[in-house]
Amino acid sequence: MRRNQPAAGPRRALAALCLTQIVGWGVLYYSFPVALPAITADTGWSEPSTTAAFSAALVVAALAGIVVGRVIDGHGPRWVMTSGSIVGVGATLGVAAAPGVGWFAAAWVVAGVAQAGTLYAPAFTALTRWYGAARTRALTVLTLVAGLSSTIFAPATAALLDHLSWRETYVVLAAILAVTTIPGHAVGLSAPWPAADHTARSYLRNGHVRAVATSRAFICLTICAALTAFALFAATIHLIPLLTHRDLSMSLAAWALGLSGAGQLLGRIGYAPLSRRTTPRARTVALLAAATATIGAVGLLPGPAAVLGAASIALGIARGAFTLLQSTAVSDRWGIAGFGTLYGILNAPTTVAMAIAPWAGSAIAQVVGGYPAMFAVLTAIAGVAAVVALGTSARPELSERAEPPVRAGRARGPRPGWPAGWRPRASRAAGCRRGRAR
Repeated sequence: MRRNQPAAGPRRALAALCLTQIVGWGVLYYSFPVALPAITADTGWSEPSTTAAFSAALVVAALAGIVVGRVIDGHGPRWVMTSGSIVGVGATLGVAAAPGVGWFAAAWVVAGVAQAGTLYAPAFTALTRWYGAARTRALTVLTLVAGLSSTIFAPATAALLDHLSWRETYVVLAAILAVTTIPGHAVGLSAPWPAADHTARSYLRNGHVRAVATSRAFICLTICAALTAFALFAATIHLIPLLTHRDLSMSLAAWALGLSGAGQLLGRIGYAPLSRRTTPRARTVALLAAATATIGAVGLLPGPAAVLGAASIALGIARGAFTLLQSTAVSDRWGIAGFGTLYGILNAPTTVAMAIAPWAGSAIAQVVGGYPAMFAVLTAIAGVAAVVALGTSARPELSERAEPPVRAGRARGPRPGWPAGWRPRASRAAGCRRGRAR
């Protein structure tokens, strides 16, 4: 094995997660807005009540994510994510069979538990532990591939709806979820889990997670992440209404939204070089300030269409970079000890903010008198987040405590390209011989 080549287990896990994230996001998230018109037309349920059921799933995912992160810290992601897939299949079938809006909402609440156990949060925790210092590259690959989920599943769901009822469509989606994510997680995530090291467990019992979670830097990070997520998500959801208000045709506005999605890929590609050249606080402030500027540009520029298209791409770049910024914010400041728990705490308010952003954005637009003014409010919210990000520098003592101490006989640390917890075969054999000698 070459020095900078990750072990086979983490590489297999990355490949499996790339597949399961595409399918998981596609079935448990992106299928809903495509199917919504067909659901309301067939059932007579109101759009607000139907959408509220989906928003409830996101809130449940935010709360359940804290518990899921803690479990993964101690036991690894394999059976957590496999169980989440099984729950997701059941929830999707429950959505398809719902006789009334109450049952429909209950099925989506269960789907929220599945989202907590299968989507980005557990996948980020898994790759962060397995890849260690090489985590940014692995997370970039994952988010680049998973970003194709809407590109694949939005038209695929629409195509199914052209030939099937919405209930039959969800049955097909449940089958796709079952045959890909259940074996994908059960087989693909079988690499040894680094958290099994007893020094890491004893270290976490010494209060590291609580010390970090109650620190000023972590609180500021949680606040600025939630505010930014709200502003970016609300801006993206209401991009088409804003652009049609600017006299763009629906077709051009849809193209601008598509270009914004393509911009996310650019933002994720550019994040790794930025992370190598900046400190965690500096890039957090810079990226949130850039998000503020892009939201303001989209909302304030009157045209022409080419300029608004370019601004939409910039908005997508900011969203793409923000995804990786959030996924690495904890590990870049406090290391990977207790990452799953800490990321679950960080991600919960962000997920809630994303859940309320669609209807909250509409409410803001009604209060302030239109979409341009609403984008001005979102710009101010993002600006506040950038200011709060100035307080996200971790205290040195917490940063130094972020990694468990190295045990005797293991003074030689991992090389930068090795996943966390992995050593060459020769070193492992030498450790076993020393253990027998003692």
